[in-house]
Amino acid sequence: MSETREAEPKVGAGVDDDLGPAALLALARDRKAAEDRAAADVLALAARWADLHPPESIHSAATFSFGGGLGREHEEPIAGIGCPAVAEFCVAELGSVLGISTVSAKRLIGHALELRHRLPRLWAQVHAGAVPSWRARLVAEATIHATPSLTPEAAGWVDAQVAAVAAKIGPAQLDRLVAETLRRFELAAADPATDPEDGYLAVDPRHVTVTKDDVHYAGTLHVEADLDLADALDLDRALAHGAQVQKALGSELSLNARRAVALGDLARTQTALELFAQGKSGSEDQDGLPAAREVVLHAHFAASTTGDVTVFGPTGRLEEGQRLVLLEQLQSWCGDSRTRVTIKPVIDLNTDRSTPAYAIPHRIREHVVLRDRTCVFPWCSRPARGSDVDHVIAHDHTAAAEGRPQAGPTSTDNLAALCRFHHRLKTHTAWHYRMLDAGVFVWTSPHGHRYRRDATGTSALDPPDPPPPRIPHQRRP
Repeated sequence: MSETREAEPKVGAGVDDDLGPAALLALARDRKAAEDRAAADVLALAARWADLHPPESIHSAATFSFGGGLGREHEEPIAGIGCPAVAEFCVAELGSVLGISTVSAKRLIGHALELRHRLPRLWAQVHAGAVPSWRARLVAEATIHATPSLTPEAAGWVDAQVAAVAAKIGPAQLDRLVAETLRRFELAAADPATDPEDGYLAVDPRHVTVTKDDVHYAGTLHVEADLDLADALDLDRALAHGAQVQKALGSELSLNARRAVALGDLARTQTALELFAQGKSGSEDQDGLPAAREVVLHAHFAASTTGDVTVFGPTGRLEEGQRLVLLEQLQSWCGDSRTRVTIKPVIDLNTDRSTPAYAIPHRIREHVVLRDRTCVFPWCSRPARGSDVDHVIAHDHTAAAEGRPQAGPTSTDNLAALCRFHHRLKTHTAWHYRMLDAGVFVWTSPHGHRYRRDATGTSALDPPDPPPPRIPHQRRP
């Protein structure tokens, strides 16, 4: 007698083709529930990681002076008032094992502490499976960054209000709830010209936000703003006028595109009448308009030379935003008569450069910036151009005087781009790294986790060796 069993769905390699609609839906529901449970567990682990690294755990690191600042580790407040602080450098290792940046890991730990200490009802709902962690983190983000800061009592009131509707609360409801909390707890003064009972809160909403971290494939950035009514109407008229002028000059772009171009023209030329009337002291261009502000973009294109003709490839790389840029876009930007174009000498990244001095000359620094592109710490994406250039093997300042060979030369095969935080981290903790090849690095964390960082990104290498088995009743060191 043979037994028939239902085939289990394949996990990881796709879904069994024999599954019917009902089985597919049930599997999707189960996988989503497992994902939510795992996300709740990660929040709890992040909070526990913070518990293991209080400010008291900070060791006496040597002082690292760079640009006048102190580089030693300090306690890091990353959640609201009343939450415990953590040792600053502990954040990086948690982020590395999760495959996220140090900034994202800091945000995760902050959300976990905010939920556990200031939003306990919501914390309990997350771990009961009633609210997904991503929604709870939205609430934590709002209470952490409320302006003015929420007191523990105010955060507790938000927690009580959210608890009843946590599974469906959205950003707009959150904004209204935080505003009501500020008014209720008198954390912001109400407008005396309005009825204090009508819910109005005199928090200045004006802002202009340019989202630099999300560059569209077409080479655009998102801009969002709240302006005074009069300023907004003036801007609207200026953009409408600029769009009409472009159309009269033969532009075939859409109205929205012409308005966007007009906004860029305003940013470059500062055509406000008062500025134009005041500044005739050598700051104007030949056309009489005020001089444009300088905006520097670094675009890199591959080129081939045939005879006296240089041909550029159709696509290149723009350092700002780490995105592709089309040659046509670059030509349109440079076609503006008010654009100044500077072409820098080509640097061959296959040729190592060095100097006997400790200070890094501009040409060697530029070589490292072009090669590394970003900070080379695992999963960090901060641009190399704004980062420090670090000696992978420390420079021996006394080697020449004592007649010893230089162990840490100032050479491109011993230099790497590190943002200021990760430069300090490498200097003051057990994190260390080595260069395998030009632009290829292997990092080792204090707990033995290893990561490879190269031009393609970060990949985790072999996990650390497991600890020795613990003998029963043996005291831990």
